[in-house]
Amino acid sequence: MSTQATSLFTSDLSVVNVGLAMFDRDLTAQGARVTTLDWTPPGGGSPEVLAALDALEDPRVAARTDAANAEAVDRIVGARPMLVGFGRAIDVVPGMTPTTILHAGPPITWDRMAGAMKGAVTGALVFEGLARDLDDAERLAASGEITFSPCHEHDCVGSMAGVTSASMYMHIVRNETHGNTAFTNLSEQMAKILRMGANDESVIERLVWMRDVLGPMLKEAMEIGGPVDLRLLLSQALHMGDECHNRNIAGTLLLTQALTPALLQTSFTTEQKKEVFDFIASSDYFSGPTWLAMAKAAMDAAHGIEGSTIVTTMARNGVEFGLRVSGLPGNQWLTGPAQPVIGPMFAGFKPEDAGLDIGDSAISETYGFGGFAMATAPAIVALVGGTVQEAVAFTRDMGEITTTQNPNVTIPALGFEGIPTGIDVRKVLATGILPVINTAIAHKEAGIGMIGAGITYPPAAVFEQAARALARTVA
Repeated sequence: MSTQATSLFTSDLSVVNVGLAMFDRDLTAQGARVTTLDWTPPGGGSPEVLAALDALEDPRVAARTDAANAEAVDRIVGARPMLVGFGRAIDVVPGMTPTTILHAGPPITWDRMAGAMKGAVTGALVFEGLARDLDDAERLAASGEITFSPCHEHDCVGSMAGVTSASMYMHIVRNETHGNTAFTNLSEQMAKILRMGANDESVIERLVWMRDVLGPMLKEAMEIGGPVDLRLLLSQALHMGDECHNRNIAGTLLLTQALTPALLQTSFTTEQKKEVFDFIASSDYFSGPTWLAMAKAAMDAAHGIEGSTIVTTMARNGVEFGLRVSGLPGNQWLTGPAQPVIGPMFAGFKPEDAGLDIGDSAISETYGFGGFAMATAPAIVALVGGTVQEAVAFTRDMGEITTTQNPNVTIPALGFEGIPTGIDVRKVLATGILPVINTAIAHKEAGIGMIGAGITYPPAAVFEQAARALARTVA
């Protein structure tokens, strides 16, 4: 045996371990110094997925894809979403009818809905006067007389259950660059609210007040004050410590500052104006839905570009996670099982009380803020768990699966780098890095509401489906 071979058994070993953590533990137990690389085979090693990736990486295909992706991210970065008004869903949302209920995530039927979504649907039916009480609402929801449809298929987004009915007031956000419009309903603020599945008398009373006072006052204020540049406000909010998905302290202050002069000039009574300002002050989340509509307006402008592998929608209904990709036009949903959300629970609740991941609010991460921009908001870890170092690492990791950085929305802590923008299906599968989402947790049963917040990821299967579908378009 050679001297070199002998020294292998007599000297201290420094080992680089690739992939399997069990090797790390076994070698460390024997005194070796081990550096472990977090690595998985592209596409999870699936022959079908690897074949799809090979087809997409063919030099001629890849050149067209790169050009299509450049166009898609140019549309996202160049979008200028402006808040231009508020109006009732029945008056402004395409396809809305008195018996339509919009919901978060990909399409789903009443019998398959999660508890939080069923709670929100029945509450909305009572609010609309379509049902006498919650029992009657359940009967009606199961009768086939109500049309259920994804918010995303009506130019809308809806946080958590996403339930939107005809009388609810909506943000109207126009993308001045590309001419499309997006909508979302108003914040009910936090915890025991319809979007979290709560539906008791206090929830319905709040919705009635929002319909009769808050919504009309905001509508009149916008008519007085004119459009608000949401991309500018988002950028400022990130510089002030928000990530604008689950932390909205600065964003709400900035939006309130923009709206207040016109709110004061509306024709409503002083008492009603005080009610509105007290409501806004009751939670930092008032601006949360605003940023979702902003992101929707930008992402829709990037949808339907032939050959593009850029993700334009990530949405969840509490049962399934849904993905839409620019190069698969229209409403082609790629779906997989909704995932648990891991994070701190409110006092009195346990992880087994939690429903699965739900909501259209992952449009924030699809655009590049929220979980992708946690480096801007170290205080977010107090809500969703983890450490400041992990928050920064999440943002760094997302740069590995995106196409560009958005120069209009930057991160001071990272030398004013732009937020990671343009999730590329190919990069997700090549690296094994899944998009991170920070989100609230709703109770698994109807009628209870928010019970915590945390971190989750899409199922890898939706990206594998996307790669196979995209590969078929170039076959």
